Amino acid sequence: MMRKLPSGRWQVDLQPGGRGNKRIRKSFDSKVEAKRFERWALGQQQAGNVWDALKEDLRTLQDLIKTWYDAHGRFLSDGERRFRHLERIVVAWGNPVASQVTAKTYTQYRAIRIEDGIAPKTCNNELGYLNAVYNELRRTGEIEFENPFSAVRPIKIQEREMGYLEHEQIMAIFRQLHTKATNPHVLLVARLSLETGARWSEAESLTLERVKPYRVVFHMTKSGKKRSVPVSKGLYEALVAHLREWGSLGTSTISAFRRAVDRSGVKLPQGQCAHILRHTFASHFIMNGGNILTLQKILGHSTINMTMRYAHLAPDHLEDAVRFNPVNGFDAWLDEGSVRK
Repeated sequence: MMRKLPSGRWQVDLQPGGRGNKRIRKSFDSKVEAKRFERWALGQQQAGNVWDALKEDLRTLQDLIKTWYDAHGRFLSDGERRFRHLERIVVAWGNPVASQVTAKTYTQYRAIRIEDGIAPKTCNNELGYLNAVYNELRRTGEIEFENPFSAVRPIKIQEREMGYLEHEQIMAIFRQLHTKATNPHVLLVARLSLETGARWSEAESLTLERVKPYRVVFHMTKSGKKRSVPVSKGLYEALVAHLREWGSLGTSTISAFRRAVDRSGVKLPQGQCAHILRHTFASHFIMNGGNILTLQKILGHSTINMTMRYAHLAPDHLEDAVRFNPVNGFDAWLDEGSVRK
């Protein structure tokens, strides 16, 4: 039986097995939650394990994170990175019982993070990772309790304009990479990112078998989808020669790139060092008259929304609003009408 209490909450009142057996009474904030529990309890009754299923879940947050990672997270392209973020949260919270965590647990933690200078976007990412753990485990039936963070809103962030390099800045940075960089791979990784719009991690992970005549295939992508991008003859030959000699384009080359940027004196927008060459490729592509849909395919964006951040750089950006509006030539029409009068 289910009924609404004077407090406004909804109560489920069940007696699995009929008269003489233990009674279940649980209250919920909404009728939907109450109905969901009622269906679940009746299903557990038919399976004969309703009382075992109703025992309090005392697994810790770390237990849930490990369960999520083993069943789902390790198959994500950024699964290990998410797992490390979640492990840090576990330590910061003292590894509480997962079913007893509340929205306040997170919002108080977030407030401290912001005070410590952590970027709002990082906090939003952490909220997304926590939501993913609880939602996935509830979807698969691993947990029966609700996601405590489902009602927490992410911090609203003002969209930043994508920075890009002018030709003089490009030359200043690459001069440092060419003459003073001690890392043997960073110059070619940077060139590959600049000439194809590849993410830094995509450029680093390129292997010889994925370099074809005047084309490279990126497979370690954010979306998980392979994409093929044409390259110049010079870049193709440089990649083949380097990969035959070294076998890879190295790892952690971004540190060497940051040092080259510092030496060049070029000031980059905050937090955009790893993506500045990708943004530079995209920006110059559009400024030189490139098609926005073609750019979407080159960059590997899953939706056009991300690519549209560069649309304002097009030479004729928004000019079609004047050329194709329904009253184009309105002034001339008015002048002509006045003459006829």
